[in-house]
Amino acid sequence: MYKIDFDNPCRIHFIGIGGISMSGFAEYLHTNGFQVSGSDSHDSKITERLTDLGITFYLGQRASNISSDMEVVVFTAAISEDNEEFMEVKRRGIPMLNRAEMIGQVMLNFEDAIAVSGTHGKTTTTSMLSLIFVQNEMDPTISVGGILDAIGGNIRMGKSEHFITEACEYTNTFLQFNPKRAIILNVDADHLDFFKDLNDIRNSFHLFAKRIPKGGQLFINGEIDNYEEITSDLDCEVITYGIIDPAYRKTNLTYDIAADKIDFDEHSVGSYDLYCKGTFIDRMRLNVIGVHNISNSLPAIGIALEAGISIDMIKKSLLSFKNSKRRFELKGEIGGVTIIDDYAHHPTEVSATLTAAQSYPHNNIWCVFQPHTYSRTKQHLTEFAQALSIADNVVIADIYAAREKNPGDISSKDLLNELQKIGKDAHHFSSFDEIENYLLENCMNGDLLITMGAGDIVSVGERLLGL
Repeated sequence: MYKIDFDNPCRIHFIGIGGISMSGFAEYLHTNGFQVSGSDSHDSKITERLTDLGITFYLGQRASNISSDMEVVVFTAAISEDNEEFMEVKRRGIPMLNRAEMIGQVMLNFEDAIAVSGTHGKTTTTSMLSLIFVQNEMDPTISVGGILDAIGGNIRMGKSEHFITEACEYTNTFLQFNPKRAIILNVDADHLDFFKDLNDIRNSFHLFAKRIPKGGQLFINGEIDNYEEITSDLDCEVITYGIIDPAYRKTNLTYDIAADKIDFDEHSVGSYDLYCKGTFIDRMRLNVIGVHNISNSLPAIGIALEAGISIDMIKKSLLSFKNSKRRFELKGEIGGVTIIDDYAHHPTEVSATLTAAQSYPHNNIWCVFQPHTYSRTKQHLTEFAQALSIADNVVIADIYAAREKNPGDISSKDLLNELQKIGKDAHHFSSFDEIENYLLENCMNGDLLITMGAGDIVSVGERLLGL
C-alpha cells in the first residue's frame, strides 16, 4: 500500500472530492502543503469552497483530468471500476488509496486519534465531543459527517495531537482506521446489502476494536447485547457506559460511566445524574432531546475527562451543544405548525426520534418519512412500521435509492400496507408536490411536522417554509 509522507507533501488527486468526508480530508491535506485536485459529477457549495481555497476542481470525471505528476489518487467506494478517471489511473500505474486507507494514514499522523463508531449516533456524538474539545482550547483536528455550526462546516484544522473523526462500519471502512481511542455506541442490523447478518456486523466491530493499541481505550455501550464478545482479547483498556435509571432501561447492570435519575423538561430536553466508577460526579443537563442523546453524551464525557477537561467545563459545553444539521433540526414554523427535520433512516433511529418528540410541544405529530435504500426497507419493513406508528399521522414518500438499483420487489406501498395492517393513519404519495399539498390541507395549528430520512425529504419542509 502507498504510504503518504506527511513530511514531504506531494501531488494528490481525489475522485469524488465533493463528498462531505472526501472534501474535508482534501482540505486537510491542502492545508498541510499538499497540491490537491479533485473531480466530481456535480458541483456544489462544497466544491465551490474547495475552489475558493485554491484546490483545483474538475466538473465531470474524465480521463483527461489525470496527469502524470500525480503521485497518489484517492477514491471513494462509490467509484466504479469503469469510471473514466479510475481506468486512466490504473492505466498509468499511479498508486491508489481508497478513502478509508487515506483516513487511516492521516490518523497515524496524530498522537491522540479518536474514532466514533456505531450503527447510530456517530455524527451527534462526534459533534458533542468536538464542541467540548474546541471550547476548552484542545485545538483538535475534526472530521464529522454533518455540518457543525461550532466549526463552520464538517472539517476543522487544529494544531494539537488530537484528531476526532467518525468511523463508519459500511463496507468495513473502519477496519482501515488507526485510532488510539474509540467509541462503540451501538451495534444493530444495518447495511445488510453488505453484511451477511448481525453476527457478521458484530464481528466487524470486534475487529475494529482490536485495532486500538495497547495503552489505548475503548468506550463501549454496556447495553449492547453480550458486548463482552466484542471486547474479548483486546489489548486496550475497556470502559463501559450506559443508563441505569430503571424507568428507561430494564437492567440491574452497572457501568464505568452511567446516567441515573433522568428527567425531561417540557421540550424533551434531558438532565441526569452522572456517575463514574459508582461515584456521583454532578447533575448534567443537555440542550438536545431524547434519552438516546443522554446515552450519546456519556462516552463524550468520558473521553473529555480522560483528556483532563474539568466536569464544570464539560457541563458548560454540553449545555451549549445544539444538534448538527438534520438531527432534530428546527426548520421553522408556518401557520402554527412547527417543522423539524431529522436524518433518521433505521427503525431504531426512527423510534428514538419519534419517542423523544412525544415530549416536544404538539397537538399531533406528523412524520413524513422517506425510506432510504431498497435493501434496508425490505429487511426492516415490519420494524419500520412499528417505529413510525409512534407518530399520530404518517406520510410515506417513494424510496430514496441512493447507491442501489430498483430490484422490483419492494416499494413504499409495501410499507404503507404494513402501517395500515396495524391500524395506522398513513398515506403514500409519489411526488413531493403531492405530499406538500396534502400537508397544507391537513396539518393544523399546534401540530409538529417532522420530515425524516437520509435522502432529500428535507426539501419538503423547506419548500413549505419558503426557504
